[in-house]
Amino acid sequence: MKKLIILIFLVNSISFLSAQQNYEDSVLTQLSKAKDDSTRVNLLNSLSAYYFLSNPDTAFVIAQQGLRLAQSIGYKKGEMTSDLDLAFSSWAMADYPTAIKLGSRALDHFNATKDTEMTLNAYQVMLRSYRDQGDYNESLQLGRKALTLSKSTPDCLACGADYADIGSIYFGIQRYDSALFYLKLSITYSDAINFYGGWISFMIGKTMAKLNNDSAAFVYYKKGIDILSLQNNLKDLAGAYNSLATLFINRFQNDSAIYYAQKALDIAKQKKFNQEKSEAYLILSEAYEKTDTKEALQYYKLAMAAKDSLFNQDKQRQIASFKFNEEIRRNEIKSAQMQYKNRNRLYILSGLLALFLAVMIFLFRLNRQRQKAKTKIEKAYSELKATQAQLIQSEKMASLGELTAGIAHEIQNPLNFVNNFSEVNKEMLEELKAERLKPKGERDEQTETDIINDVIENSEKINHHGKRAGDIVKGMLQHSRSGTGVKEPTDINALCDEYLRLSYHGLRAKDKSFNAIMKTDFDKSIGQVNIIPQEIGRVLLNLFNNAFYACTERSRSAVNEQINQNLISNSKEVTPFEKVSPLYEPTVSVTTKKSGNSVLITVSDNGNGIPQKIVDKIFQPFFTTKPTGQGTGLGLSLSYDIVKAHGGEIKVESQERKGTEFIIQLPVS
Repeated sequence: MKKLIILIFLVNSISFLSAQQNYEDSVLTQLSKAKDDSTRVNLLNSLSAYYFLSNPDTAFVIAQQGLRLAQSIGYKKGEMTSDLDLAFSSWAMADYPTAIKLGSRALDHFNATKDTEMTLNAYQVMLRSYRDQGDYNESLQLGRKALTLSKSTPDCLACGADYADIGSIYFGIQRYDSALFYLKLSITYSDAINFYGGWISFMIGKTMAKLNNDSAAFVYYKKGIDILSLQNNLKDLAGAYNSLATLFINRFQNDSAIYYAQKALDIAKQKKFNQEKSEAYLILSEAYEKTDTKEALQYYKLAMAAKDSLFNQDKQRQIASFKFNEEIRRNEIKSAQMQYKNRNRLYILSGLLALFLAVMIFLFRLNRQRQKAKTKIEKAYSELKATQAQLIQSEKMASLGELTAGIAHEIQNPLNFVNNFSEVNKEMLEELKAERLKPKGERDEQTETDIINDVIENSEKINHHGKRAGDIVKGMLQHSRSGTGVKEPTDINALCDEYLRLSYHGLRAKDKSFNAIMKTDFDKSIGQVNIIPQEIGRVLLNLFNNAFYACTERSRSAVNEQINQNLISNSKEVTPFEKVSPLYEPTVSVTTKKSGNSVLITVSDNGNGIPQKIVDKIFQPFFTTKPTGQGTGLGLSLSYDIVKAHGGEIKVESQERKGTEFIIQLPVS
């Protein structure tokens, strides 16, 4: 069975190699036919990325060509992509200071431009550079950031690669069980199998060797070597040969060790893989130690010289200086953010103080007209009411913040279309201008006509998406305007759907890692219901926010439980294709149903649920289960009052570790 799996894996790798060759031929063909410089830059970058694991010096030269061309035409993305390709080539040749410097510059740019794919690539080259020069703490932090970003993308864009990188970092810090867990997890993703299958196989082999399972290590080394050879990944192939040679040394088979170490050395010297060259020298020195001390000493000297060139004090000083400057820059950003928050807090505190003083003055004048015997009681009561009013206002402002974040997310999409089509129109008009500057005999009227038609079509799209943004703003204004307190016919289904999305996008705006499944089931026969939409909207927003919060809390605990359940013991046979059970999926649902003269709105979640001993307390003012500072305890109390004022009822049903369900009953008329 195991041989069959390996055979299937090799067949997939051969197909992938064929696709690689076709890709290389395609890029070279396109490069020879490219008509504009920006296209040439993109193709040069693609070609450099293709070569860096097989010919890093060639990849470096190609990336430099792309960089110079991008700079000459002011093509910023092309320039930063070239920087990233130079960083990967530098990493492959073990020039870690250069790789970290260029990778960090590219990371800042792609983070700022919200280019997720390129940001993930920048994280990858930086974490690998820090890892290979021994800074595992910094490397692990970068790996976790990359994984968080990958999880926020559709289909978990690069999760497999991120899990594999994290596994290699745990191997470096000698936590071999964790390394094996993450390496196994990585090959449940297609991106890891297609691009890193060979490297992952030999990393699993290295981990097995450390866990004293030499037979399994040998199988994974051979499989990794076969795949890496097919994919022409010479850097990792040299690493795999070195690892296999080390295994033979541990088994006292020095002739085999010398054979594979020499193969690794030949590749590393020819292709300038300096890290692998240093390792091969050291392995050869150890292999010759008992048979030819002169040869062993010679290889040891070469190993020390190669290692010194990689990790000399000057390079370590460069990395330390870069990290120090980066830390200063991060601290300056944090300091500026803290100052901004403190300034806002000061403004809010000043406003609250002014409000408090106004209330106190009012109470003082009022109390002078009251009997002296009641002065203390009335003053205490007024202060209590003032404090409650402030907390209620705080709750309303929190709701407003959630609405604002959701609205911003809704508007961003059509605005992106407007901006993108505007830029395209500008480029096309420049092209039209250039065409019309040509002598009359050289002008291509068909090209001009095509450009004009494209500009008209793009303008129509700009107009369409501009109107779409305007409609969103108009709709939001209608729902956020000050209410008159008068009931009006309202589409309950539309109201529920709108506030569900606003709550979700508001939370997503504050925490990009937050994800949840939203389900709706609306009774279309309900029609219009007389309510105060702003008030019922506030109730729905409170319930949705609480539901998403409960899901988030359970999701965090579910991830920890999953990791603990899937830790791999030393005695368990390791199969890289073993599937990991799916994690908990947070889900929030809303349903509407007409029941006689009433409308039922049900908001449910599959979060942690509410303990039975406190279910009866949740509608009490100031009662909250959230940590201090995260809730006022007034959201459900206000919701209860609003529903009662509409002549309705609100109920709750909950089971611990299963979820919670709120049911709102409103009269139809």
